[in-house]
Amino acid sequence: MFNRDLLTYLEGFLTHGRIQRFKEVLEQRTKYLTVAIEDVYQLHNTSAVIRSCDAFGLQEAHVVEDRFGQRLDKNIAMGAEQWVDVHRYKKTSDCIAALRAKGYQLIATTPHHSSSSLTDFKITKPTALLFGTEKEGLSKEVLDNADGFLTIPMSGFSESLNISVAAAITVSHLMEQLRDSPIDWHLSVTEQLEKRLDWTKKSIKDVEGIIGRYQPN
Repeated sequence: MFNRDLLTYLEGFLTHGRIQRFKEVLEQRTKYLTVAIEDVYQLHNTSAVIRSCDAFGLQEAHVVEDRFGQRLDKNIAMGAEQWVDVHRYKKTSDCIAALRAKGYQLIATTPHHSSSSLTDFKITKPTALLFGTEKEGLSKEVLDNADGFLTIPMSGFSESLNISVAAAITVSHLMEQLRDSPIDWHLSVTEQLEKRLDWTKKSIKDVEGIIGRYQPN
């Protein structure tokens, strides 16, 4: 159960500006749209995608780390991982099952199928965008389980974009679409409060010691 008194107590260790910034950012956060990254080899690409999630308002990201292990470079993510909830999976099937359990439709981003153009795609239900490896793209397992396919329209000779660039373009476009729609895409009040508490804890040095001295009324 959420502890509002603990939040109030811990926020006493933050500046007013910091507290306000958390509130402003959380007002623009969503779980209605999320991304899943499958076996990306270049670790800076995974890190850059997480940073884009933070920049454009996605609260969660999902990372399959089957073949290449952990692919998150904290230097490149520039601290974004502490603001975005990153869920890690050892198998693609586990990621797919988790996204299904959360009620997401699975949209595979690929230029090689009967894809909807990003400019034509309408987000009308909770959506998980899936991005694949730099060379091979998404696995057959993802493509076989996808509810739809999405591609970014391009005018040059290249067939595809770097995964981090593709994710940034796609997420930015769909978040702009969501914000202009009547869909209630925001985090719930409880989710915002819980995340405020989480971020507040991450902002305080020796927070466990401070919590240990906390005396609730």
